[in-house]
Amino acid sequence: MNELQFKRHRRLRQSPNMRALVRETILNVNDFIYPIFAVEGENIKQEVSSMPGVYQFSLDRLQEEMDEVVSLGIKSVLLFGIPDHKDAVGTEAYHSHGIVQEATRFIKQHYPDVLVVADTCLCEYTDHGHCGVIEGEKVLNDASLDLLVKTAVSQAEAGADIIAPSNMMDGFVVAIRKGLDEAGFEDVPIMSYAVKYASAFYGPFRDAADSAPQFGDRKSYQMDPANRLEALREAESDVEEGADFLIVKPTLSYLDIVRDVRNEFRLPVVGYNVSGEYSLVKAAALNGWVDEKTIVLEMLTSMKRAGCDLIITYFAKDVAHWISNSDK
Repeated sequence: MNELQFKRHRRLRQSPNMRALVRETILNVNDFIYPIFAVEGENIKQEVSSMPGVYQFSLDRLQEEMDEVVSLGIKSVLLFGIPDHKDAVGTEAYHSHGIVQEATRFIKQHYPDVLVVADTCLCEYTDHGHCGVIEGEKVLNDASLDLLVKTAVSQAEAGADIIAPSNMMDGFVVAIRKGLDEAGFEDVPIMSYAVKYASAFYGPFRDAADSAPQFGDRKSYQMDPANRLEALREAESDVEEGADFLIVKPTLSYLDIVRDVRNEFRLPVVGYNVSGEYSLVKAAALNGWVDEKTIVLEMLTSMKRAGCDLIITYFAKDVAHWISNSDK
């Protein structure tokens, strides 16, 4: 054996402290954006049946959720809204007193340091469940842009710190950027869902947000999961149009895309650890099939290692607890 020549890689793995010393990728509570579902009504804290531990909150119950979020050191939330009324053009999405607008005002009044990211889409607000205006069964691109701009401006007027358009209409970033600038919100950044695939991993979210399409699917505007180069074209367009962040959604099955986007562009890259990814782990953990903490930390670390600067995740509170306890 003395004649063999090889490198001793295991020297840096000999103890927990040694492994911590050379760890290349570290999760931090500042990495996380926590999604919250705000619903109209009173005294509502309704667990989403397909997402254990995730709830819909009416405004009068939102404080208890926000108190926990702040106590854990989470600094950013992503707001989704479930309105009482839906129509063909998603009027409640851009109503000045819509549910996201009111939730934004509440959070900014009581928790001014928390960054509010407003999801800017129409699907939760349309009676057909699509992300834009329809004609027959066709989703109209340009007509949808006008409504998305109105939604973004109304969210900024309510106090949203970041606008996050998720609709995947062509030109949505430049249209929203122009609309925000003209309304005096030049300093409000756009966190673009630049690369959003037509994924089966969104299923539980559609329970949470009551946003399933009533006919067809979203494959004419969301991307084919088989395509890689198209993702770079989509991201490039959004960069040219004025995006400030680039989201890749979903993330776990698209880590190669995250790395491509990270290598190609110099904007912050955001991974969305989506509902299906969350629910698969939760279901397995509840059945005792996996160690939830270990698998979640491994999963989120893989996203950060692949190139995510930030991660939108329903696990944010859990991970914040784990990180806090590990520091004690």
